[in-house]
Amino acid sequence: LAIRIFWSTSANVGAMGVHGDIWDVAPWPVGWTVRHVAETGSTNADLLADLDAGLVGDRNVLVTDHQTAGRGRLDRRWDAPPGTNLLVSVALAPVPAVPVEATHRVGLAALSAVREMSPDAQAALKWPNDLLLGDRKLAGILAQRSSARDAVVVGLGLNVAWAPDGAARLGPAVRPADVLARLLARFDELPASIGSRYRSELSTIGERVRVELPAGPTVEGTAIDVDEAARLVVRSDDGVVSAFDVGDVVHLRRGENQV
Repeated sequence: LAIRIFWSTSANVGAMGVHGDIWDVAPWPVGWTVRHVAETGSTNADLLADLDAGLVGDRNVLVTDHQTAGRGRLDRRWDAPPGTNLLVSVALAPVPAVPVEATHRVGLAALSAVREMSPDAQAALKWPNDLLLGDRKLAGILAQRSSARDAVVVGLGLNVAWAPDGAARLGPAVRPADVLARLLARFDELPASIGSRYRSELSTIGERVRVELPAGPTVEGTAIDVDEAARLVVRSDDGVVSAFDVGDVVHLRRGENQV
């Protein structure tokens, strides 16, 4: 593999993208270690293996132009043409008291980056781990916990220049590395407690939804909150209130399926 390793020496994110290939100039915020590879099977799998082996630690990032074995939630295959999208994994340690907070932090940072790069876009988060533009999916997040260390790897696939049918993208004028640099900078600006901010950015709350569980019945109702354990709280059509810590959520409109 063609590999470049960069360490940041400057937090001057405003100058990014001005001089040549951004992977070469590497304007990463201070404190982050970013490694770029042209192609790999899965950035999550590679970074997790390095983490388990003690080769990397907190705030290490692996980004690639192309994944050949990328996976999303529920082991769904995820792929994109080489060089078109942001395919990145971030190692974070220690694991938060509420582990899913790691994905929420990456999601909030990605949301801020997207809004900076596309100010007119209607961007929001969707429970549990998606980023939307309007009502279309722009990005997905998948976290995997280390089996050997108190750490987690959070993977992000964000559509920049290409998107599958029905999904959203930022557009060909945007470079994946620019999005990553802004994402890392915005991650550093997040407060110690992000619960209220996550709720405020979550488009799912207040929506009529269908919750599709890995095993068990499908539940339809209104999403009314996210609790302290980051579970989605839904009032079903028969009035029963339930909290879900896992499941696929479909936003419904006037009885019709959405995304």
